[in-house]
Amino acid sequence: MTTLYCSQGHLNASDSRFCRLCGEVLPSSNAEANLGVGQLLGWRYRVVSELGQGGFGRTYLAEDTNRFDEPCVLKEFAPQVQGDEALQKAEELFAREAGILYQLQHSQIPRFREMFRADWQGQERIFLVQDYVEGENYYEVLKTRLQQGCTFSELEVVQLLLQLLPVLNYIHSVGVIHRDISPDNLIQRSPDGVPVLIDFGGVKQVAAKVISASRPVATPAQPEKVTRLGKVGYAPAEQLELGEVYPHSDLYALAVTVLVLLTGKEPQELFSSNGSLNRHQWRQYVTLRPGLVTVLARMIDPYPNKRYQSAQEVEQALKLLGYTTPEQQPSPAYGQPPAPIPAYSPNPATIAVAPKGLTQSVAVPPVANPRRRKGGRVIASTVLLAGMIAGGWWAGVKWIGPALKSQLPEIVKPSPTKPSPKPTSTQPSAPDFSKSEQERKQTIDTRRQQLGIDNSFFVELVNQAFYAKHPEMNGRKLGTDAGDADLRKSWDETALQYLDRLEQISPEARSRMGQYTEADLRDRQNAVSQFNLSGRALNDLADAAFFHLFPEQSRGENLLNKPIGQVWQAVSADQLLAVQSGKALQKVEFPPDNFSDRVSGTLQPGKGKAYIANLAANQTLRLQLQAATDSVYLSLYPPTGKSPALLEDSRETTWTGKLTESGYYEIVVVPGSKSPTNYAIDVTVAEEVTAP
Repeated sequence: MTTLYCSQGHLNASDSRFCRLCGEVLPSSNAEANLGVGQLLGWRYRVVSELGQGGFGRTYLAEDTNRFDEPCVLKEFAPQVQGDEALQKAEELFAREAGILYQLQHSQIPRFREMFRADWQGQERIFLVQDYVEGENYYEVLKTRLQQGCTFSELEVVQLLLQLLPVLNYIHSVGVIHRDISPDNLIQRSPDGVPVLIDFGGVKQVAAKVISASRPVATPAQPEKVTRLGKVGYAPAEQLELGEVYPHSDLYALAVTVLVLLTGKEPQELFSSNGSLNRHQWRQYVTLRPGLVTVLARMIDPYPNKRYQSAQEVEQALKLLGYTTPEQQPSPAYGQPPAPIPAYSPNPATIAVAPKGLTQSVAVPPVANPRRRKGGRVIASTVLLAGMIAGGWWAGVKWIGPALKSQLPEIVKPSPTKPSPKPTSTQPSAPDFSKSEQERKQTIDTRRQQLGIDNSFFVELVNQAFYAKHPEMNGRKLGTDAGDADLRKSWDETALQYLDRLEQISPEARSRMGQYTEADLRDRQNAVSQFNLSGRALNDLADAAFFHLFPEQSRGENLLNKPIGQVWQAVSADQLLAVQSGKALQKVEFPPDNFSDRVSGTLQPGKGKAYIANLAANQTLRLQLQAATDSVYLSLYPPTGKSPALLEDSRETTWTGKLTESGYYEIVVVPGSKSPTNYAIDVTVAEEVTAP
């Protein structure tokens, strides 16, 4: 059924004339011609139906003809602004926000695929493409339950919190605030019942800014009207009144969402009594454990500094009350030779959060009703012991600390020639590591957590480098005795070196290492094509950054099916952002009545630059590169990816030739030196002249 949204993003029934939350007059379904069923956009997306409409455009269900008619969602961006300059500014802001959302990669967030422009009825429209999530939003689920005379139970909402808090922790860790959490923007995914967070408010915030900026200058008689994003009742006061958002703003909205699901009442009823504000009114509508009441009350405290400041704090508070998360999966062994893997194929249910410890990997089993375990401490100790015996020495080292020693069985040192004996029931004793080694290992784990690198992936990455460095080990696992002390030190040194290098990658890209797939490669190529740049040009930029960080890696080897290939993908994701922001991409603009232009700059180590020039077939192009000898690699690519490169990673400084295609030619320069390099490129085009 088609739904209507007001300019603040509030969901309403299709026959509504006014918003149920803020009273705004809703757009008429006939106000503007919508896209028809079967309409093909961007030569790729076929419209199936309209899902909803709001103040900034419509949302459609479509089929991706390039992916065997896979369903997807098209979000139209059509803010009502006047003038080409205002529209261009809107497009720039929208593209920037879309680029940020593109980096969010989580199993409980619909993946943003690309942004594209399409002409419809003589007007250019902008569309954002994202994955389609099958299921009902929680507002619809609640309405169905109210018709049946029931609402959500305490156990259900706690489960909802424990499933969503890691998602919020992930987006907050990369600097993104949702801004618009409510039952409308949570979908109960049909296959497994897992909640999915949709409709991030950043895009709508861009539209709100554009509309506010396009209004006439305010006067004393008509003060400026500022558009704030957030649903009334769900968003905290500082967000609605000042436009300020923080992680605890999302936690506030999440708590209100939980109360609405528990009671079936709108926020206005929960926080008002006899027409006046009453912050405690909601308590009379619920019967909950006192501890849970305390947690929810702190999440919606009117004073921001008194709320929980992070999703992790809320999750910890719930665990202290005895609520548990789904069973955790053991991490791979440390010091174990990496097994050959064809390609990374991450579990779609794995939550991308910074784990607490080096051997802790949070994963949600893909079932609708995961079983809970009682006696968490004893079982956790047993699982930990099994991981240490099966996996090597690192798990035992990390987890043997003052807080756990009294709860673990004895750990027996493995012998190089004999299998590890079974544990006894005596008190624990840590492996005989020196104080300096223990501190070194603690430093590694602390830094890894600070950088937000997944533990399982990091162990595989360092193992790959360690065993390549020590082929004499022939795949033997590291022991915990003094005989392997030097080898353990070598492993630790390798780990620290990798952490130094990985620190230069953005937090967003780092957080996804271990989860990148071949689909991510294709998605980046689609995204960069929106800027008239090809995937091979993006790869040149990524290679320059990657091999600057890891010069020991072989350039002729296929790295994508190895752990180090995940690092290359993260570097490539950063280069896409550099292209989208304009740092790594520039258009060659010829002056009026002139067919020559000079572009120049300074290449920092590992940082390349791409240029595009719109040229025509039968023109003659001449490139002249000026730089220090052998300090720059030059590439020249024709418009279509099927045509071979005219220059590729070349040391040539000049190129002249007749062009056979029309379109955007790509000029890519990457550094070949470890020091900053100045360069200049003269681009000259001559029209073909036919003699009489």
